Amino acid sequence: MPSEPVIALRLGQVDYRAAWELQRSLAAARRLDEIPDVVLVLEHPPTFTTGRRGGTHHLRIPLDWLAARGIPYYVTDRGGDVTYHGPGQLVAYVILRLGEGQRRVRRFVEQLEGTILDVLATYGIQGVLDPAHPGVWVGHEKVAAIGIAIHHGVTYHGFALNVTTDLEPFGWIVPCGIPDRGVTSLTRLLGYRVELDEVLHHWLAAFARRFQREVWLDPEPVDSLAAVRPRLMCRRGVTVQS
Repeated sequence: MPSEPVIALRLGQVDYRAAWELQRSLAAARRLDEIPDVVLVLEHPPTFTTGRRGGTHHLRIPLDWLAARGIPYYVTDRGGDVTYHGPGQLVAYVILRLGEGQRRVRRFVEQLEGTILDVLATYGIQGVLDPAHPGVWVGHEKVAAIGIAIHHGVTYHGFALNVTTDLEPFGWIVPCGIPDRGVTSLTRLLGYRVELDEVLHHWLAAFARRFQREVWLDPEPVDSLAAVRPRLMCRRGVTVQS
C-alpha cells in the first residue's frame, strides 16, 4: 500500500469545462509528483458530455435546443458515450498515479465499479456489472456512469452516481449509447431521499478498501478552483475509516 494518503476535496457545484481543465492540470502535476493522489468530489449544473467514441447521433434533441436553454454539450477525452450531469449526482474525479503493473484501463474501471457496488450494498441494493457496458446497473437501469482516461500513467475523469438526480434529461439522449436500457437513481430505488454527503462517506470508505489506500477527507469544502492546488499542498484531512 502506498504510504501517502489520497486527498479527497469537496468542490461543490462546478462548471464542467472548468472541472475538466482543472483535472488536466492536476494530472500533469501528479505526473511530476508535485501533488499527491487526489479525488475531486463535486456536482455539475445541467450538462451533456460524450466520450472519445460518442457523438451527437445519440442526442434525441438538437444542439441548438440545448443551447437556447443554456445547457452545454462537450466532447471530452474520457471513455464512454453520451451522458447527462446535473445537480444531485455524486461526481468523483480520481487522479491517481498508477504503478507500472497497474495501468490497464479495464482493471481500473472494475475497481471503481466495485466501490459503487459497495455503496449500493450499504443500502441493501444489489448492483450488477455488464462487461459490455461499463457502469453500474440495477436490473436493466444504470445508476452510475463511468468514463476515465489514463495519460502517462495518471488517471483522470471518473464516475457519476445518480443520488437525487432529476432523471428527465436522460430522456433527451440515448444514455451511454444503449437504446434498450434505462436510468435510475439511489433515491428512486430506495423510495426516500438520501443526502449526498452521506453517500460520499460510504463511497470514500469503499474506495479506501477497494484500492487499499488511506484516504483523507479535507474537512472544509474548497470555495474556489484556484484554492485546490494550495489546499493539496497542505496535505491535510480526516482519515476515512474503511
